[in-house]
Amino acid sequence: MGMGAGIAVIIAAVLLVALLIVIALVVMVVITYNGLVKARNSVKNSFAQIDAQLQRRFDLLPNLVETVKRFATHEKRILENVTAARSGYLSAHDAKDKIAMNKQLSATLKSLFVVSESYPDLKANENFLKLQEELAETEDKVTFARQFYNDAVTIYNNKLQMFPGSIIGKMFGFKEEELFNMADDDVRTAPILFDSNELTDEEKDRYPQKCPHCLGNLDGTRNCPYCGARVV
Repeated sequence: MGMGAGIAVIIAAVLLVALLIVIALVVMVVITYNGLVKARNSVKNSFAQIDAQLQRRFDLLPNLVETVKRFATHEKRILENVTAARSGYLSAHDAKDKIAMNKQLSATLKSLFVVSESYPDLKANENFLKLQEELAETEDKVTFARQFYNDAVTIYNNKLQMFPGSIIGKMFGFKEEELFNMADDDVRTAPILFDSNELTDEEKDRYPQKCPHCLGNLDGTRNCPYCGARVV
């Protein structure tokens, strides 16, 4: 009788330990899951602040296009690129696509403002100047909000990469988010100065005066100083 009671006590102890382990695991899963949800929501909320500014920026474009049309009728391709960037943004469904459209717009606008130097009446137009100022102001706000977004993304991604978040995140389908970089690596690369001695005759013949991608003036560079594309 005493031996049976001892075995029962051991079994009860083992079951209790097992139960405590299960409870601890459940608590760990719940806490980690809730932490990931909170971090992911912080990322979404941070991007919502950027999205509001990007929406304002893209809402200014129709007025900008109409203003430029009145003075620079020959810049049809750049205006088409501006319109295409806006359409792409409006049809984008996630942060990655919207950020990509914003980069495309930034390169196109730089080209547009460079081209505007050739149109004195456009440069002096009050509405054009006001739109330039509003676009620049909005971009500053996007830059400011971008830091909060990237901080939130870093915290969230860290949780997904560290134990136990790496396991639990995978179990529940959490995915890492991308940082909002203002420009791609090739855009940040400094242009290589044009050196005619390094070009073949064929390259000299096809060397463009304007970037075929964003139509920015090349000013003797192998890489476009506006969108970063290599043109030779």
